[in-house]
Amino acid sequence: MENSIVHPKAKIGKNVVISPFCCIAEHVEIGDNCWIGPNVTINDYVKIGNNCKIFNGAIIGAIPQDLKYKGEESYVEIGNNVMIREYCTVSRGTAASGKNKTIIGDNCFLMAYVHVAHDCRLGHNVILVSYTGLAGETDVDDWAIVGGNSSVHQFTHIGCHAMISGASAFSKDVPPYSIVGKRPLVFRGVNIVGLRRRGFTLEQIDRIRDVYRVIYQSGLNVTEACKKAQAELPDSEEKKTILDFIAASKRGIIRYDSHQDEDE
Repeated sequence: MENSIVHPKAKIGKNVVISPFCCIAEHVEIGDNCWIGPNVTINDYVKIGNNCKIFNGAIIGAIPQDLKYKGEESYVEIGNNVMIREYCTVSRGTAASGKNKTIIGDNCFLMAYVHVAHDCRLGHNVILVSYTGLAGETDVDDWAIVGGNSSVHQFTHIGCHAMISGASAFSKDVPPYSIVGKRPLVFRGVNIVGLRRRGFTLEQIDRIRDVYRVIYQSGLNVTEACKKAQAELPDSEEKKTILDFIAASKRGIIRYDSHQDEDE
């Protein structure tokens, strides 16, 4: 802790390394076995789990970049085994959102210069590649990967196991298990490689494909396609995850590229 400013009331766990020139505020809790790199700032109302690494120049818990913020007490909560690389910024929540908390789940990896805005929620095992920016109240479900230099519109929802290409900009929801790309961003298929790496069976992957064939290739609008998938396809956890995601979507899901077969 030499050459760092650590408030005496901050709660620091066991075996925590705090490198030089850090600033850690009063209302901060850091779990066991964490490593805090040089020049890191951790502001008030931040709770960090165990075994986390936060690299040089990151700023955690700054007040929201949101005109609705009125100085209220709000929070950042970071899970276990999270890696936050150089110069990332993670903002606190806002009362106006009704959430008042920005959440980063276990085993997440934020690469250099990532920005996570107020009231965002990251599930477990999420990867945000360098220079990605999440606008306020973005939800990212477990195991999703967002490619570098991507810009995500506020209130957007990214489904579990989705893979988004780099340099993407989008304002529609990205459904679970999908791989999306091109400009503008479109559905390109099922994230087969990612699902195999995480232990999905061929039968599970086929069930996911069957649902998306109905949703994107039946010629029906999304609402009618979901009804058709619900009525005609066998029940499965994968079908339920996809249909529940679409039913809950407030921004609508990204469109299908009807010309993709001609391009490949």
